[in-house]
Amino acid sequence: MDGNARWARGHGLPVLAGHREGAKALKRTVRHAVKHGVAELTVYAFSTENWTRPEDEVDGLMAMFAELIESETPELDEEGVRMMFIGRREEVSDELREKMAWAEEATRANDRMKLFVAFNYGGRAEIVDAAARYEGGGEEEFAKLLYAPDMDDPDVLIRTSGELRVSNFLLWQTAYSELHFADVLWPDFDEEHLVAAIEDVAARERRYGAR
Repeated sequence: MDGNARWARGHGLPVLAGHREGAKALKRTVRHAVKHGVAELTVYAFSTENWTRPEDEVDGLMAMFAELIESETPELDEEGVRMMFIGRREEVSDELREKMAWAEEATRANDRMKLFVAFNYGGRAEIVDAAARYEGGGEEEFAKLLYAPDMDDPDVLIRTSGELRVSNFLLWQTAYSELHFADVLWPDFDEEHLVAAIEDVAARERRYGAR
């Protein structure tokens, strides 16, 4: 999800206003994903590199995340969505960790769609953390040590705002994912953009390295 700050600047608003619009886009996208039968959705909410942003922006984001978890979890629960957070949880506040744990427990029994929220997440960090505990056994054993061992490898990675890079997101899991670049800022991402990504990938021939 990329383009919140640029959206805010383009509308003459503070950066946090862009992040709030991005949160609205996320809410829409989750509902649309459920509607179109998506089994798993992983969203990149906050990266391990995002701590280097201005302090007031980071503080605002942390407060907003806590607020959103509390307000959105009951609705997601009603929709049958299971929430799971991936990333280095020990580096966030006790309050936020408690809210994450509450949301996960409240939605644990749901099976309509899995929503993974990558928070304080980095693809390299995930691999390093898994490698520190790895004792051998091959790819399958290594994959069990990732943040969410039950996550399926994504069919498609969608990158918004016209940027053409993966930005340290799910580096292990997206080894054979299709890439779809949407030339729209994240706050403007809507159902038509999600459907376009799904249809784009459905039309491709996936060979996973074979001829």
